[in-house]
Amino acid sequence: MPARIRVVTLVDTLYAAGGAERLAVQITQGLDPERFERTLVATRKRKDAPFVDELEAAGVRVLQLERRGKLDVTAWRPLLAELRRTDVVHAHKFGSNVWAAVFGSLLRVPVIVTHEHTWSYVGQPLRRFLDRELIARRSSAFIAVSRDDERKMIEIERVRPAKIRFLPNGIPPLPAPSGKDVRAELGLQPDAPVLLSVGLLRPQKALEVLVEAAAILRDEFPGVRVLIAGIGPEENKLRARMAALDVEDNVVLLGKRRDVPDLLAIADVCVSSSDFEGSPLAVMEYMAARKPVVATTVGGVPDLIEEGVHGFLVPPRDPKALAERAARLLRSPELRAELGANAQARQREEFDLDAMVRRVEALYLELLAAAPRRRRTIASS
Repeated sequence: MPARIRVVTLVDTLYAAGGAERLAVQITQGLDPERFERTLVATRKRKDAPFVDELEAAGVRVLQLERRGKLDVTAWRPLLAELRRTDVVHAHKFGSNVWAAVFGSLLRVPVIVTHEHTWSYVGQPLRRFLDRELIARRSSAFIAVSRDDERKMIEIERVRPAKIRFLPNGIPPLPAPSGKDVRAELGLQPDAPVLLSVGLLRPQKALEVLVEAAAILRDEFPGVRVLIAGIGPEENKLRARMAALDVEDNVVLLGKRRDVPDLLAIADVCVSSSDFEGSPLAVMEYMAARKPVVATTVGGVPDLIEEGVHGFLVPPRDPKALAERAARLLRSPELRAELGANAQARQREEFDLDAMVRRVEALYLELLAAAPRRRRTIASS
């Protein structure tokens, strides 16, 4: 029987709660254990890493490097030892892409896959240079998660198109709502219109624009509630903006929640107000929950949402347009139901995690077959 293909997934940390880290974990878990020997390496150790137990339960080896700083050379030894016996290294996000390109090529790993989850290097010439001259040159394939990211990598960074592979994200089936009365818990009236946004509170998400849209919506819908679930560095800024606009009764910062399916169940409209995105998992989750989406037309969002079919697209940094589209949906339960059903059908057909993992497996096998030096017999497909 052919030996299993040894795959190392490389991430910066297992602590981060962002979509890229979660997706890296899910891809690694989903690889066929009969064909792939799976190891995940985090280049920075966290004792409170939330993904370790679930990875180990799925049979994935987990290695966290105890780096004390960038110059802590000895901390890299476990990774180097691992890469010496690796067939495929698959790195996620810029920092890990750099390490995979450097160490993977140094140790002659047959296949190096680098994965950019959101292209956001405007005003960062050094990163663009490293993307082109280091990461892309030394990668077997450089994954873009949206057509817009692919275009920017080619036109702005001047990465050779032959190195880039477009691979849209996917999500697993959503857990069913628990059935608890979230409206009662949050003190919401049974008929209060509800908008929901889920994600980290960081500048990229431009949630202050959503707060400004809430102030506009309140004129027509006095009882509207905008629920923002997540934690992050922008919390104080958002609270200050809420106070300045006197919408503290209309906008609720929920903090970290473990009951997102219950929140989705009570939402009328879901919102993504970001300045930039790759292929946002949160938007896919809104679609999976049969919710119409109002989202900024950035990055890979237009790959997910077709205007007037699955929701509405608005320009970034335009609270008036966001409020107008949300109001249109709030006025019409029939339109919400139609667009929500379309969104769910598209997510299930095009943006499913299992389908994505199978595409990743096929990519590994294709690249290994073309690799100039193959260490061992590849498991048959």
